[in-house]
Parts: sequence; structure tokens; C-alpha cells
Amino acid sequence: MTETDAPRQANMFAFFKRRARIAFAATALLVAACQSIVPKGPTTPTPAGPTQPSGSDLTSGLPTDTARHRVALLVPMTGTNAGVGQSIANATTLALMDTKADKLRITTYDTNLGAAAAVNKALADGNRLILGPLLSEDARVIGPIAARANVPVISFSNDMSVAGSGVFLLGYSPNQSIERVVDFARAKGLSRFGALVPRGTYGERSGTALLRAVEQAGGTVVSMQTFDRTMGSMTAAVRKLHESSSYDALLIADAGRVAVQLAPIVRKNGGASARLLGTELWNTENALAANPALRGAWFASVSDAFYRQLATKYRARYGKDPFRLSSLGYDAVLLTVRIARDWKPGSAFPTARLRDAGGYTGIDGAFRFNRSGVAERMLEVSEIGAGSVVVVDPAPRSFGE
Repeated sequence: MTETDAPRQANMFAFFKRRARIAFAATALLVAACQSIVPKGPTTPTPAGPTQPSGSDLTSGLPTDTARHRVALLVPMTGTNAGVGQSIANATTLALMDTKADKLRITTYDTNLGAAAAVNKALADGNRLILGPLLSEDARVIGPIAARANVPVISFSNDMSVAGSGVFLLGYSPNQSIERVVDFARAKGLSRFGALVPRGTYGERSGTALLRAVEQAGGTVVSMQTFDRTMGSMTAAVRKLHESSSYDALLIADAGRVAVQLAPIVRKNGGASARLLGTELWNTENALAANPALRGAWFASVSDAFYRQLATKYRARYGKDPFRLSSLGYDAVLLTVRIARDWKPGSAFPTARLRDAGGYTGIDGAFRFNRSGVAERMLEVSEIGAGSVVVVDPAPRSFGE
């Protein structure tokens, strides 16, 4: 269990000294299992060094604090996903320092030691808001326990099936990225869509999202083929796709590294002139622009403009690259700090404030929670070129645009 107390942090950095303060103070007013693919990074966590509790009331494990809000961060700090969890935890620390949030105390609990144990400890310690968990299976355990205590959960998962009943999802939804890129493709005159989707939960949901998006956009899905991630299966799926019908746009609903393998097969098997489309998973793959078969492909994702600045500051402080999902931890703190302005320490978290129709702005751009508790995001569309990826349709800055 690790505590982060902003006033005790030293060596404040200049990140967002202008832009972030403006973005947070002004733009904020506008504003599965976790399926997201993250860049390679360290797998061994480096503890940030907990602050020592002070005070006389230690009956619940932490001292009584009537001046600050208690917020729990539930992420894996050991085990397979420890690197991601540590990266998110470090990002929350950076957010506290950047916003100088002196009325917020975040305590980290390791979900790898047991999701139920982590949430029960967090609740016993008096936390009134939970940030995390990372994985949907943990959210299914944590959500009902937290709901009985009237404590909302802002999870980093993208599995929409766990949203609701006090659980809000901040993760990146494949449904939204597919809808965005399909709408863009239709606006460019493409109407006949094919799809290659991996077997499993992500593929099933992506396929359903494509059918709905294409129908709403007035296009036609001519063929959809499933595959596992073996070369034989991918080749067979592409050939079946070609045999069944012709298409002018093809969604590859998988990680960028899989798209790198599939694209040359598509080009050689009836898809030489098709426009390839991707999901938010492509945003973390650096090899896309080096593959000639992917030239001209479009994909929709959150903007990386502010994330690159966060990554630079993260490297300066921690000496390593962050995982892409670290921005979720940063934005969760920005959201909390914004709401905390009207939140009395020690009282229940004002959950209704999460549904601000105007939304919020963070590292990943504008977002707001819909009625189901899923974060709706403003996404940009990028095109893969020769050695570079260029934004061809920027994300709206707010929900009012």
C-alpha cells in the first residue's frame, strides 16, 4: 500500500506550466479484460516510496484526515501487469504535482494480491472514491463491494459489460474508434466494408460495432471473417474474404503488430486497392509506417499531442518510458481534482458530477460519461504514410463543436 501526498513531493517539474494549467482550468469546463495494447516497458515495479502516516487515529490502518479527500488507486503492483500498474500510479503522482492538489491523498492498493482484499482494505481506510482497477475481471469483483459502501469506481478497463451500478469506465472503447473511422470512410465515398476480426471477446465486440456503425452510416458489410493469430489462419481468412465478395474498405480489428502481418496478405489476395481501417489498438504500434502494405490506411484513436509531453516528463522523473495507459491515471486525477473543488472532505463523493454533459478534458482529449457510465471520447483519424503517421481529421476539442 503506497500513499501519494502532493505537498510532500519535491522537485516540481515545468510540464504543462502553461498549457496544462490552461487546459485543466479552462478546457476542463468543456470537457475488457483491459483489451488495450500497450508499448513495451518494464515489468518490475519500482515503489515510489510511501509517505509515513501521522496522527493518533490508526484504527483503520490510516490516520484520520479531515482536510483532504481520500482516494484509492487499485492497480496491479506485482505480477504480470505490474509495469502497467506502476506506470499508472506514477502518472497519478505527476498529475497531483502538476495541479498542486493539496487536498487530495491517493493511496495505492495492489489488486494482484486479490481484488476483493484490495477494495475491502481501501474502504476500511476511509477512501470515498476508487480509481481503477485495470482489468475487467477485477472490476466485476470490486464494483458490487464498492457500491454497497456508496463509493463510485472509475475503472481503466474498456469492457463495457462491467459499467453501471457505480462503475464508470475510463478505458478506450473499440466501439467508438470503429464508429469514428467508419464515418470518416463513408464521408470519403467508401461504402462496401469487409472485416477481419480475431476470435475472442475483442473480435466479437469489434464485429458487432462494425455492423452497427456501417448500418448507421448507410454502407454495407459484405463479408466478415474470423482468425486466430497464426499465419495459416490469417491467410485462410483473407482468401475467404476475397472469395465471398469485393470490398473497398477493410477493417483489421486487432493490434497494430497483427495488422503489419495481415496487410501484405490482403494486398496479394484481392485487396490491392482496398482502404485498410484500424482501431484504437493501432495507436501504440511504431512499425505501422514502415510497412508499405499499410500505406494510406486510416485508424481512429485519442490524440497523442499531450501524451508525448507527459511521456517526456515521465522519462525525466522516472528514467523509463511510461505505458500508454498511464494517461488514464493522469486524467483520472484531473477529473477528481476538478470535482473536488465542490466536494467536502470526509463526505461522500458527488457521483452525479461525473455525468457533466459538457464533459472534461485531459491528456487524451475531451471525454464525458454516458448514461451507461462509459467514457465517450473525441477521437482523431490518422493516415499511415511512408515513414510517418499524419492526422487527417483532428478530434473536436469539446462536445460543443
